[in-house]
Amino acid sequence: MRLLVLFLFLVASPVFAQKYVTEKGQTIFISEAPLSSFEGVSKNLNGLIDLDQNLLDFYLDLNTLETGIGLRDRHMRENYLETEQFPFAEFTGKLQLLPDLKLNAPVEVKAIGTFKIHGVEKEIEVFGTLTKVAENQVQLDASFEVLLSDYSIPLPKLVFYELAENQKVTLNAILTQKK
Repeated sequence: MRLLVLFLFLVASPVFAQKYVTEKGQTIFISEAPLSSFEGVSKNLNGLIDLDQNLLDFYLDLNTLETGIGLRDRHMRENYLETEQFPFAEFTGKLQLLPDLKLNAPVEVKAIGTFKIHGVEKEIEVFGTLTKVAENQVQLDASFEVLLSDYSIPLPKLVFYELAENQKVTLNAILTQKK
């Protein structure tokens, strides 16, 4: 009898696994300075939501961010983000409450974890929604703000209003269940 229970547990466990991954999520940052507003976009957000372990892990290669102006992109990477030395931004954290996901029913979530960029780590809160959009997929929509000085990212000295000190970051991704 014990062998049968153990066998059923081992066979049934993968069915209930709630681990979701993406390699093509979207990240947008918005810089709204008084004299210049622009956004940067990347469609290369990698992420994991493991509801069984209550683990979130998302990272972005900062070299994939594009603002629509090549020269600005190069200056952003070389002079401010210093992507040769610090190529990635990463968030690792946990959900405050595990969501009960039902098809097409968005659930508000809050995650607390560590955001790392430019070699600096800081604990932050991220608010968003998780929506089960198919039997094996969830959609994540989340946002948070980054104060550049908190991460030792300098503002341009010559063009004072070109870059806002406070950047709004949004994440959008469809994550597929990993078996």
